[in-house]
Amino acid sequence: MKFIVSSTYLLKQLQVLGGVINSSNTLPILDNFLFELDHNALTVSASDLETTMASKLDVESDSEGSIAIPARLLLDTLKTFPEQPLTFVVEDNNTIEISSNHGKYALAYADGKEFPKAVALEDPSKTVVTGDVLATAISKTIFAAGNDDLRPVMSGVFFQFSTEGLTFVATDAHKLVKYTREDIKANQVAEFIMPKKPLNLLKGILAASEDEVSIEYNESNAKFTFENSELICRLIDGKYPNYEAVIPKENPNKLVISRNQFLNSVRRVSIFSNKTTHQIRLKIAGAELNISAEDIDYSNKAEERLTCDYQGDDMQIGFNSRFLTEMLNNLNADDVQLEMSMPNRAGILTPVDGLDEGEQVTMLVMPVMLNS
Repeated sequence: MKFIVSSTYLLKQLQVLGGVINSSNTLPILDNFLFELDHNALTVSASDLETTMASKLDVESDSEGSIAIPARLLLDTLKTFPEQPLTFVVEDNNTIEISSNHGKYALAYADGKEFPKAVALEDPSKTVVTGDVLATAISKTIFAAGNDDLRPVMSGVFFQFSTEGLTFVATDAHKLVKYTREDIKANQVAEFIMPKKPLNLLKGILAASEDEVSIEYNESNAKFTFENSELICRLIDGKYPNYEAVIPKENPNKLVISRNQFLNSVRRVSIFSNKTTHQIRLKIAGAELNISAEDIDYSNKAEERLTCDYQGDDMQIGFNSRFLTEMLNNLNADDVQLEMSMPNRAGILTPVDGLDEGEQVTMLVMPVMLNS
């Protein structure tokens, strides 16, 4: 088995695949990349049993074969090369030799047959979206997903496809984000929960890509196919909580304010808040928003006044400043609207502008009890 490939082209593909590999694996074979050569087509795969990703590369070759090469060693070697052709030759003594312009490097390899096979999806449903739309949907929601191992369904992003549009939801019970696209439709209704790791990989790969991504899914797995790569992952098992029920429908108090001004103010004031509760107080009266925080243990306190556009009754409400900054950071609107009903009911944050046609973002943040 022998093939020739450009060093930077190979490195670029392998760095993406390297994101799949865990730092500590129970199965030693998972520390390898699987190279499957079929004449001029080389398929490289990486897996952690839950997620498997494969890319097809064009190489110069007239042989076939399948071997597993240590990932860390190969990546570290490739990073040091300037652009040049590399020749990979499998030797008799169970090593693979890489020849560059200046030298030769031999690494031990394992048999490709030991590498776990990716699951084939039986009877999948299919939806097609463009890469940047999917990447936006992921980055708008993934920050709100929980990290609680006891509630695995909340540690992923809920995909809800229907003939009306696509909805992506993430929540950790303190904050919730619902992102909807009405300009893209699925041909049948489907719901599944995607784990964080494959989503972060997809987000990185598809960020500026206009290519189409085909999403195939069944009860237990999902498969994303784009350009010359595919990613298959196991879905999170379980039923997603009924998130519609927690979004308050009647919110008579509406506050509209510049996002940047609000974000900077919350950031500054939160420095003076209690280090465990991160509590800040919003006091709204007329067209004035008063943001304050106090850390009684250290006698630190801060207060800022902002002008805003407000319709509703005067009210005071407390929020965790970390959730508020995360959400405001994630919106790219000039102005945001905060809708509230009562100090003990969730506040709803929505962008006033900056959205594409058919795109909707709703963010919900739970209040904290104020000790007046």
